[in-house]
Amino acid sequence: MGTRFDRITIRPEVLNGRPCIRDLRLTVQRVLETVALYPEWEALKAEYPELEKEDVRQALEFAARNLDSQIFSTEAA
Repeated sequence: MGTRFDRITIRPEVLNGRPCIRDLRLTVQRVLETVALYPEWEALKAEYPELEKEDVRQALEFAARNLDSQIFSTEAA
């Protein structure tokens, strides 16, 4: 997992600095939510035709790396 996140952009002036995919105003969070709603690639592409497989892969890896440092209470689950 030595990825350089070249498809994840973080700019304070775009969506308040939330991580986005290639400056598309499509957040990493939204991509993750969409993957959960549309697990089939064809349905995902129909909803967001601008997304590429590498965008989704980097969004998943970005989220996984950022969750690694989080501690969650089992009561919140």
